[in-house]
Amino acid sequence: MSAASSPAFEKTTRRVFPRHPINVPLDLIALRSGVPENFPGRCTDLSEAGVGAVVAGELAAGQQVAVELRLPDVGVPVRARALVRYQSRLHCGLEFVGLSVEQREMIRYWVYHSASQPVDFRDSKKEKKVAAAKTEAPVVAAEPAAKPRRRIRIGQRGFYVLIGCLLALAGLGWWQWQRSWNELEKRAPVGESGLRVSPETIERRIVTKVEPMYPEAARTAGTEGVVVLDAVIAPDGSVKRLRPVSGPDLLMQSATEAVRSWKFEPYLSSGKAIEVETTIAVEFRLN
Repeated sequence: MSAASSPAFEKTTRRVFPRHPINVPLDLIALRSGVPENFPGRCTDLSEAGVGAVVAGELAAGQQVAVELRLPDVGVPVRARALVRYQSRLHCGLEFVGLSVEQREMIRYWVYHSASQPVDFRDSKKEKKVAAAKTEAPVVAAEPAAKPRRRIRIGQRGFYVLIGCLLALAGLGWWQWQRSWNELEKRAPVGESGLRVSPETIERRIVTKVEPMYPEAARTAGTEGVVVLDAVIAPDGSVKRLRPVSGPDLLMQSATEAVRSWKFEPYLSSGKAIEVETTIAVEFRLN
C-alpha cells in the first residue's frame, strides 16, 4: 500500500501545547466512498490539540476521521473526532475536534505523569563535612582540578513556589486552549456528542433490527447499493438522530426509516449509560 503525500491546510492553527512522544496503538476510522473503513496505526506524539501518528492507509488533508487510542496509566480509551492536517509517507498529523472535558483531563493527566521527574534533595551539612575532609588530606600528586558541577538545591519554600508557578502556568495554558479551540468546536455539527464508537462495536450491540423495505421504484429501476448513515444513539439504546452520508437517493428514505426503529444495548462509560455517535451502513441487493 502506497501513501501519497497530501497537502496541508493553507491556514493551520498555531500550536498552543507542545506534543509529547508516545508509542501506543491507534485505531482510525475513515469513510471510503461512503463506507467506513478501519486503519491500524501507532501514535508518535500527543497533546491536547492533536496527535501525530503512522497510519497504514492514505488520508486527505481536511478529511474528518474517528480516532481511538489508550493512554498508559489511563483505564478508559480516548475516542474522538479529528481532522487530518497532513500526511506524508504514512506519517500524518491529526487535529482533535470537540474533545469532551473528561477526555481533556485524561490527556492532561497522562502528560503530567509522563513529564514529572523526582526532585533530588541533598544534605548540605554532610556535603560540607566531606569537602572539609578532602581539604585536610595530604596531596600525593598534583593533578588538574576537575571542573565542579553546578548543583541546584531547592528548599521547602522554593519547592512550594515552584508548584505555585506550575499551577499558574497550567491555568494560563487552559485559558489559551479554550480561546483557540472555540472556533473549531463551533464548526462541529450541532448536537453531536464527543464520543464515537466503531461500526463493528455498535453492530454487536444491536437488540432489535428491522430490515428495510425495498422501494418499488428502486426495484423497477434496478437500483442497489449501500446507504451510509451517521447515527446518534441515546443512553437508553434508541436511535436519537440520523444523518444521511452517502448512497442512492431512491434507497435513502427506506434505510433511514428502518434504522430509526432499531434498538441497541446502552453504551456504558464508567458504569453510566451515555450518548454515542457511530456510522451505520445498510446494504440493498436485488435478488
